[in-house]
Amino acid sequence: MLLVLSEEHKEHLGFLPEVDSAVVGEFGRIAVEFLKKGSNPKIYEGAARKLNVPSETVQHGVEGLMYLLTESSKLMISDVDFQDSVLVLGFPEELNKLLLQLYLENRKEIRQILGELAPSLPHYHNLEWRLDVQLASRALRQQVKPTVTLKLHLESGGTQTARLLQTDPATLLHLIQELERALAEVKSNHCRRILRNIK
Repeated sequence: MLLVLSEEHKEHLGFLPEVDSAVVGEFGRIAVEFLKKGSNPKIYEGAARKLNVPSETVQHGVEGLMYLLTESSKLMISDVDFQDSVLVLGFPEELNKLLLQLYLENRKEIRQILGELAPSLPHYHNLEWRLDVQLASRALRQQVKPTVTLKLHLESGGTQTARLLQTDPATLLHLIQELERALAEVKSNHCRRILRNIK
């Protein structure tokens, strides 16, 4: 799968051929640090002074490199696909090899950082249910009023929580139908393509 780069992104990366390969390597290190700790304008200003360019140019170069590395890592692009994606930029062969080396060295670390940045949502652990039927009351002798009580156990970050839900069978059947429809939608080709790009 090839990575498609926008014109703005290509423009930001256009600064890289103008600098030495050691500087590009340093930009790669700064890009990974950017992911870990966030942006640091002082680093951009220091690098801009050394290179005699505006700090925005350095910032755009680092952010462009960070985008290239994160998107490639997120999609787990192969070596050949990464080289083909970078080939569009028209960089010299030496710079393409350096970018590939940066990608291969930092791919696992970037995926780990992206995994840590993802929100930790509670997930299913267990479900207990009970069906209660009220057959009569003082006011009505013949009455059938079923209710389904659900105790949903969720796990989030090693801690377990329980949610108590109560509904009637008609609403529960509607909920089941909607969930089955959502599961069928996830199995469609369109959703699979989107999910592949998200991971």
